[in-house]
Amino acid sequence: MFLLLLIGLVFGLGISWATGAPLAAPMTGEASPGQELYGEHCSSCHGLLGQGTDQGPPLVGAGAAAVDFMLSTGRMPLADPHQPMLRESPRFTRREIDALLAYIASLGSGGPSIPSVDLTQGNLVQGRQLFMENCAACHGADGQGAAVNLGEVAPSLHVATPTQIAEAIRTGPGPMPRFGEKVVDQSDLDSLVRYVYALRSIHDPGGAGLGHEGPVIEGFVAWLAGLGLMILLTRMIGTTT
Repeated sequence: MFLLLLIGLVFGLGISWATGAPLAAPMTGEASPGQELYGEHCSSCHGLLGQGTDQGPPLVGAGAAAVDFMLSTGRMPLADPHQPMLRESPRFTRREIDALLAYIASLGSGGPSIPSVDLTQGNLVQGRQLFMENCAACHGADGQGAAVNLGEVAPSLHVATPTQIAEAIRTGPGPMPRFGEKVVDQSDLDSLVRYVYALRSIHDPGGAGLGHEGPVIEGFVAWLAGLGLMILLTRMIGTTT
């Protein structure tokens, strides 16, 4: 029996050498680019299968919108899972983010998908009303951002892309509430994103451009200027008497 197996192996090798055809490779389960990136940068906190750990929440069922928002805004991955998630330059290219999205989606479905936004269909008046009712209290009337309760910070909206704005609305990152399609439908979404995106080009409310801070800081500067003028006039009057 051993001799027959040896003859068969030699015969098979001979055919391979004669035809130039490679022998069949063993089933190694070669990892995809997304799986390799996930294993290197994400698995230590989110688990090998996206199930979550004490260091990070589960990604299974989180949805492409949430993952894309965190990766495209540079909030993930974190060098230290205890550090705050702040917007930074993305660590991955668009192609790498897409590869990660595909791999994480293969681990399990669920969660909101990446929303589509058409700014040409948005209504600025409708968007402003939605923003003032739901967003201005935390992000400020001009979208500049502000501190909220428990040490959290509502970031500036002036650098977010339309897709990132829509993703934040749908997924509610951090302390932000999530607005599903039953609360903010597609028409509302287009209008709200259009208004938020337009805020960066709107002139400062109240006049002079002082860091886009609006009338409060401008009034404070005017008060200081008036006080300085009063002191100057007082000194001038004192020297003439």
